[in-house]
Amino acid sequence: MLSRIAEALFWIGRYIERIECTARILDVYLQLLVEDPVIDQETTCRSILAAMGVQHEGEADQATVLRLLLHDRSSPHSIAYAVEAARENARRSREVVSAEVWEAINTTYNSVISGRLARSRPADAFRLSLERANMVSALADNTQSHDDGWQFIVLGRHIERVDMTSRLILTRTYATGSASTWQITLRACGAAHAFTRTYRAIESPRAAVEFLLLDRLFPRSVAYSLGEVARCLEELDPRQRRIGFGGDAARIIGQARARMDYLSLTELLADLPAEMGVLQQVCADASNAVAKRYFEGAVAPEWLGGAL
Repeated sequence: MLSRIAEALFWIGRYIERIECTARILDVYLQLLVEDPVIDQETTCRSILAAMGVQHEGEADQATVLRLLLHDRSSPHSIAYAVEAARENARRSREVVSAEVWEAINTTYNSVISGRLARSRPADAFRLSLERANMVSALADNTQSHDDGWQFIVLGRHIERVDMTSRLILTRTYATGSASTWQITLRACGAAHAFTRTYRAIESPRAAVEFLLLDRLFPRSVAYSLGEVARCLEELDPRQRRIGFGGDAARIIGQARARMDYLSLTELLADLPAEMGVLQQVCADASNAVAKRYFEGAVAPEWLGGAL
């Protein structure tokens, strides 16, 4: 496979996942601002922007958050920007992506450039973004051969998911007026139902962290996604099944998995923000290692103000 096509597929996976996760964050936390009068809007909005890597000097309110993270096509952190980037990468890899995937991405792009996101009520814009991202992911999984091209899409998807889950966990302290800040975080991760089924009546910060970081059966947990990244890297370089590891990306991910597996939950909780920072750096380093190995040394894009 040509390196430019492999790179485009990798970034389709990342951008589509970013659209979904950003929509989840905005939907849950902006709804909370409306429902909970105790929460300070300025602090919450500024904290959400910081967790997403946005460096913003001026006033931070709901309108600012929506502009920078939803509909501003010039903001590299926004859903609109991610949609355009996903469409450009799909265009570059048009001969590999299925017709269904291309049509879904292109239709979403047309909605963005027509101003639909900006005109819609926030809740409707989040729902559209989430549904479209889920549609593209499902179509990629069900209408494309699970060959190397598909592996690059899944690889990008799960590297992005680790990064975004760590950012979601960082936002847990920002809803300080809420009776259950971790329940909000679980909702933002799409994990509330699965968590309740697993832990029954237990709703504690410790249980929530354990589930989001360490549960190997929940597909949006850090442990699960790191496992999927490792699996994709092995599929792309089968030689590592016998001896050693397949390059720097596999080493970086393997070390992160070992850290998650063998650090106690108490140790992870001791400095959770620092641990989430480590995970974000792992994602940036692994992405750069994948680029160096498979994309002829291209440097992976980064968040402005933070690692992807």
